Amino acid sequence: MFKKIMIHTKRGIKFIVLFIIATFVIIGAITFLYKPTYSVYIKGTQVGYTENRTDLQHKINEYVENGDGSTGIAFVQIPDMPEYKLCLLKKDIIANDEEILNKVKEQGITYYRYYAIVDNQEEKSYVPTFEEAENVISSLKEKNSSNIEHMSIVEKYEPDAQEFITSEEAISKLYTQSSNSVSVAKSPNKTSSTKYVASGSVNTAGSTSSAKANLGIGLIRPVSGTITSRFGVGSKIRRSSHTGLDIATSTGTPISAAASGTVTFSGYKGSYGNMIVITHGNGVQTYYAHCSKLYASSGDSVSQGQTIAAVGSTGNSTGPHLHLEVRVNGVAYNPQNYVY
Repeated sequence: MFKKIMIHTKRGIKFIVLFIIATFVIIGAITFLYKPTYSVYIKGTQVGYTENRTDLQHKINEYVENGDGSTGIAFVQIPDMPEYKLCLLKKDIIANDEEILNKVKEQGITYYRYYAIVDNQEEKSYVPTFEEAENVISSLKEKNSSNIEHMSIVEKYEPDAQEFITSEEAISKLYTQSSNSVSVAKSPNKTSSTKYVASGSVNTAGSTSSAKANLGIGLIRPVSGTITSRFGVGSKIRRSSHTGLDIATSTGTPISAAASGTVTFSGYKGSYGNMIVITHGNGVQTYYAHCSKLYASSGDSVSQGQTIAAVGSTGNSTGPHLHLEVRVNGVAYNPQNYVY
């Protein structure tokens, strides 16, 4: 019995040794004749092979982000990215990374970045850089162009490049001469009942959102005081829910700009009373209402912390306080998401 076990054991060991030797021989033959590589497919059709999948995809990603390097290209859209499948390839077959890359480029849609200067929501002129667009707007402000309150800059991404004009041409094309423009009074002797002549444009629609938008800027407290009415609450003195935050404090308390920007409205606005609106870019605006005095005019550039007005009780108000609003593209958001 023992002899039979030993015989079977020896046969088993021989079989295992032979199997291992055969495996090594097969692996050696495969290694000698073949190499691991990736078969590349676009929309299910094989377009070639690559030995370095990571390197090829990196080149494709660079092309998507920068295109061919030409000025003004924002990105390239590739409808169908390549797919990779691991395979064994005969060593005499050469990978064709460049050919695959060219096939990817053939289906690419190039998008260009440029800037439209908008007058009253109508695109009027196009420039290649944001700096040139800012220069045009700044020059029109200096010239007191009558349409400056309705002008803005819009970043555009389109597959067709626009015909650009120089900054000087844009200024000449967009400038509109002011006729009897009225500046906002700034007399220090004004009382809380004074109504200032309105200058600029403002959106006082009651549209609100309970979400928290990304402003892209940091705000500081315009005044210190007691919060007497929060965002979204109802009241007997207003028709709709509260679009801002009320901070009560004494009449004449200086109101600071919550962030730097350009004053796009200054004056009396119905139930808001004396109000200032500061536009901070990217559709972000802050509103300061019920003021007793206004120290900034439409078109003024103000810095964060600069005194722009004084607390009052003008308009639809039951006592001296600041009504603060934070709006993005005209929609009011809760100021307490950003300050207080």
